[in-house]
Amino acid sequence: MDISKDEQRVLHALAQGGRIALVRDDNGKVTDLEFFNREGRKLNTCSLLLFRKLKSKKAIKSQGGQPYRITKRGLELVRSEQDNR
Repeated sequence: MDISKDEQRVLHALAQGGRIALVRDDNGKVTDLEFFNREGRKLNTCSLLLFRKLKSKKAIKSQGGQPYRITKRGLELVRSEQDNR
């Protein structure tokens, strides 16, 4: 299964230790999300639409109310990239 460049970028950041936290309103409905890299910096490269695509492909998962993280399936989908740090 092929994934888009935007999905690739998000999965790569998640594979390095990033996380996605959902922002909910008073009724529990998801209104926004916060995407953090491994250093804790907030990134704006993940939208709700992109989040739903990754969730439907079972590339990300949340356990016990924790932030969303990459799954084994997500690691299979992500292509390796050289980390230029």
